[in-house]
Amino acid sequence: MAGGLRAESDSAIRKGVKERPTDLAVNGGRPAFAEPLHVGRPNIGDRGRFLERANAILDHRWLTNDGEMVHAFEREVAAACGVPRAVAVCNGTMALSLAVRAMGLAGEVIVPSFTFVATAHALLWHGLTPVFCDVHPDTHTVDPARAEELVTPRTSAILGVHLWGVPCDVEGLQAVASRHRLRLLFDAAHAFACERDGVPLARFGEAAALSFHATKVVNSFEGGAVCTRDEELAARVRLMRNSGFAGIDRVVAAGINGRMTEIAAAMGLTSLESLPRFLEANRRNFDAYAAGLRGLPGVRLLLTGTSRAHLVLEIDEAACGIGRDRLVDVLWAENVRARRYFHPGCHRHEPYASLYPDAGARLPVTERLSGRVLALPTGTGVTPQDVAVVCSIVRVATQ
Repeated sequence: MAGGLRAESDSAIRKGVKERPTDLAVNGGRPAFAEPLHVGRPNIGDRGRFLERANAILDHRWLTNDGEMVHAFEREVAAACGVPRAVAVCNGTMALSLAVRAMGLAGEVIVPSFTFVATAHALLWHGLTPVFCDVHPDTHTVDPARAEELVTPRTSAILGVHLWGVPCDVEGLQAVASRHRLRLLFDAAHAFACERDGVPLARFGEAAALSFHATKVVNSFEGGAVCTRDEELAARVRLMRNSGFAGIDRVVAAGINGRMTEIAAAMGLTSLESLPRFLEANRRNFDAYAAGLRGLPGVRLLLTGTSRAHLVLEIDEAACGIGRDRLVDVLWAENVRARRYFHPGCHRHEPYASLYPDAGARLPVTERLSGRVLALPTGTGVTPQDVAVVCSIVRVATQ
């Protein structure tokens, strides 16, 4: 019986696997997937638990404005991140924007260009000058040595990004910050459920901005949070997210509407309950990709953060015989919606390309990575059979 089940399983895994160049859709073969296989397809928790929470929200007729669902979500996020305070907001960009504002930053802030463009936008919107820093080739995170070279009398802070959930060199960045009396905060949008030596990444720096966008390992449809150990900083963020209201009819500061809704918090709580299942799927898929791509010249599988929420390859055209962009075309023809994260780097998007036209000259690693990095589908919407098929496409395309 066991042997029969194993044979059936192996047969299922082989279904749709590409074996020769003529099998590829770009060469006239049938696409491997009938429906698109997306990067970042949302994880969905227990529908029943979510609907119970949604019904409770409707019964209580409290839909927004700092309700009990938001309070509960904040408590759970703070506990998961090992911090005393988490302030929930409407999205990850708002979390970073409020953290920057609450810290009173001014002048220049050193930040990687190899990140989602909203990281830079959150600075520019507050009148700050993003100074783009190169990253380490192995981790894709800010290189402290390069950051120190960029410090000027106008520098007020370093904003590190735990890209792919990979920890920044927090000690190296803190040493630079301490030597130059700079503030240190982190964009931890990729880093929920990620740790370094058992310490949640949201504990590092004066503040960490989280995202609970639909594509994240834990999602609240759309949402974010500021995590901090600083009680006063948390209070300022909480004040500003609520238009500066310090009571029912008393405004004490300029603020904005950055509140998380109750239904978003309900989804977040439901996601948190299902987090072990999400992580199990991510780790299973990562191991399957590692096995399926092992030994393939010119294809490096990045060891991403401990949540394994991102599946990231580096494609070396000289070694594997195909460029990253051509491989994307091959995969898309098969209905595998691979993504060129983060292409082409913030410094080549507007308005930064016009503001800092020479930035690329000091970003050789960023320039190289932006032409090599490829993200593949993972998460609960991806099966071992899907992984086997995707790996076969990559293997045949690089023959």
